[in-house]
Formats: sequence, structure tokens, C-alpha cells
Amino acid sequence: MMSLNQRVLISATLVLLVFIAGITLTLDRAFYDSARVGVKDRLFAKLLMLLGDAEVEESGDLDVATNLLDAEFSHVNSDIYAFVTGPANTILWRSTSSLNKPMPAITPLEKGSKEFEQITLEGEPYFIYRYSVAWEIASGDVPLVFNVITDTVLLDAQIERYREDMWSWLGLMVVFLLATQMLVLRWGLLPLRTVSTELAAIESGHQDNLKGTYPKELKLLTDSINSLIAHERKQQRRYRNGLADLAHSLKTPLAVLQGAVQGEGDEAARYKIMQEQIERMDNTIQYQLRRAATAGSSPGMGVVLLRPVADRIISLVTRAYRNKQPDITVEVDDSIGLRIDEGDLMELLGNLIDNAFKWCRHSIRLSAGYQEDQVVIQISDDGPGIPPQEITRILERGARADQSTPGHGIGLAIVRDIMQVYDGGLLIENSPGGGLSVILCFEKSK
Repeated sequence: MMSLNQRVLISATLVLLVFIAGITLTLDRAFYDSARVGVKDRLFAKLLMLLGDAEVEESGDLDVATNLLDAEFSHVNSDIYAFVTGPANTILWRSTSSLNKPMPAITPLEKGSKEFEQITLEGEPYFIYRYSVAWEIASGDVPLVFNVITDTVLLDAQIERYREDMWSWLGLMVVFLLATQMLVLRWGLLPLRTVSTELAAIESGHQDNLKGTYPKELKLLTDSINSLIAHERKQQRRYRNGLADLAHSLKTPLAVLQGAVQGEGDEAARYKIMQEQIERMDNTIQYQLRRAATAGSSPGMGVVLLRPVADRIISLVTRAYRNKQPDITVEVDDSIGLRIDEGDLMELLGNLIDNAFKWCRHSIRLSAGYQEDQVVIQISDDGPGIPPQEITRILERGARADQSTPGHGIGLAIVRDIMQVYDGGLLIENSPGGGLSVILCFEKSK
């Protein structure tokens, strides 16, 4: 496929050539019409001169003062000649210049009318101007038709010279415009070539992101590319860190398992130790996989509506806690959405709603709304709450506020990690009326 520069250049060149061709045809036609009008005016002027030199005798005979006649009518090789016809279309007079020239077929012409047209005589084009008059004499009016004819040699020569000059100048203009167009296109497409060069540098590892200054039409694209690059690198870093953390986290339980296998002692005690370490390893693996899979915000990511996801999670968690039937209040407008991976949103709400069900006594409240340029989600319960000094600790992996309650202690840590990926805010506080309130703040989707 042709490059963008070639496509634009070829398209612009075709448009330019079509435009030049249109201008050429228009100018050529305009010049021809102007030259034709010039021939008409010249013939009419000669005709008026002929009228001025003509006189009709009382007998009806036509007399033309040859001593006053225009010199062009007196030369045999002149390009212009004339003749006058009378009643019955008979030729009453003809100029000396018409002696070796073809004569047109004589046709009647209405009295007082004029006629200018192009005719063909002996296969050659001519212009003729005819003027019909009624010459008044004592005995009555004498109908006369004055005819002036010229060949097209002079007109053709003018048009040929004009076309030569026009094509020469238009040729120079086309070359100039094409050269200018190439320079303008090269300058106009420079930002795209710069983007391509920078992308190649990024691909080869010589550059981290797009660093150039681009026009506003490309700024959204380059900013999105930079955001996508940053997102992908963050994701890769998260996977590498997750694998490193997973390897580090498994060292201790593996060492304990190895010691339990090689050690001597009560079989039941060793089995208990092995079961605890296996469960610990399973929890660690699940946590690291969830943390590494957190997608994070991406420029091409769609907006996920909050209400359907919340309803689905509440329905699932309600079935899991069949022994509890809390009063659940959901205050989320159907139009509220987040630019977030749906799996991440389900992980967030799933952990928080599960905790709310686990600790609540009678009621749970889920609300969401816009506050300035943020979407604020709040999940509250009427449970025992958490001592203020414990709030920071429970965000750590494996930490639990109440060891007697079943759980792995990684739910809030997962919530914390997901919010960090999306550059969101996380606030955990005790409600004034009792219970715990978790507040999530996201940037409003644009």
C-alpha cells in the first residue's frame, strides 16, 4: 500500500491537473469568443465605411466612391472584401479585393436587420457581416444588403499564438505549483513522519515514549499512545513484580513443608502444618494472580455502567450468605459509569460487598454519585467497625481485624492495589452511627 505522503501527493496532483485543464479550456474559450467579437467589430466598422461611401442615384443605380473607399477593399490580395446586393438578390457592386475570392450564396435578409455568422466557402471558413437597409430616393425605397467578408487566417494566427503562450506559462505554473505543493505537503506531514520515527525508536528500545511537540490534531493521538505505552509497561512491571513477590512468598511455606516432611514427630502435627502451609500458598498464589491481572486504565477502554455490576454482585453474595438477610440499600443512578476493566470493578465491589455482608448486623448501603470531576462510591455497614489504629494495618496482605472470623485477609489489600493502579482514592473510616464505611474515588469518565 502506498504511503500517506504518496497518496496525498498523487491526489493533490490529480486535482491540480484537473483544475489547470479546466482553467485552460475556460481561458481558451474566452479568448476565442473575444477574438470573434473583435472580428465582428472590425467587419461592422468596414461596413459602416462602405455605407458612407455609397450613394443611390434617382434612377436606382448604386454608386460607390472608389476614391474614398478603404484601401483594403482596393487590393486583390486583401483578406477582406465586400459586395452589395439589390432587389432580386442581384449583385450591384463588389470590391476589387473580391475578384479572386469565392462568393457566398445570396439569401434574402429582412429590412433593417443585421447578421454576423461563420460560413464555409470552397471548404474554407469565412466570417460574413450582412446589413439590410432601405435606401430612400424620390421614387421610393431601394432595398440594399451590404455584405463584408473576411477569412479566418488572422483569427487562427492570433489563437495559435495565444495558445502557445498560454501553454508555456501554464506549464511553468504547473511545475511551480507541483514543487510548491510537494514542499507544503512535506512540511504539513512532518509531524506524522516524526511520530513514525519516534515509534520506530520506541520499538528499537532507543526511546521510552513520544517526546515531540505535535499540533492539536495529533496531540490526542500521541497522548493516547503515550498513555497506552505507560499502561502496558505498568502492566508488565506488575506481572514481573507479582512473579517476584510470588516466588519470595512461597519460599517460607516451602521451607516449612520441607522441614515437616523431613522432620520426625507426631503425624497429626505434621499433617496440620502441611495443611496450613498449603492453604497459605494457595492464598498467596490467588492474591498475586489477582494483583497481576489488574488491568488498569487504558485510553481504549470502554465505560462500564456501575449499577448492573453492583446488582449482579449483590445477588451473588446474597446467595452465599443465606443465613443473613440484611436490609440492602442501593443508591446508584443508572447513568453512572467508570472507565475501568469490568473484572477489576467486580473484584473491587465483590471484596467490599462481601466484607459488608460478613460484618454487618442489619443493614448495608451502597451509593455512588458525582462530586465535581470525580465518581465517588461508598459502601457502608452497621457492623462493629474497626479501631482507628487498625485501619492502616488491615490494608496489608494477610491482616485481619478479627482472627475468629473466617477469611484470608487479602480482600482489602486487593482493593488497595486496584485503586493504586487506577490512580484512585481509597478511604476507610468508621461511620458516626456505627459500622465501617469504605469510600472509593475515581476520575470522572470523559
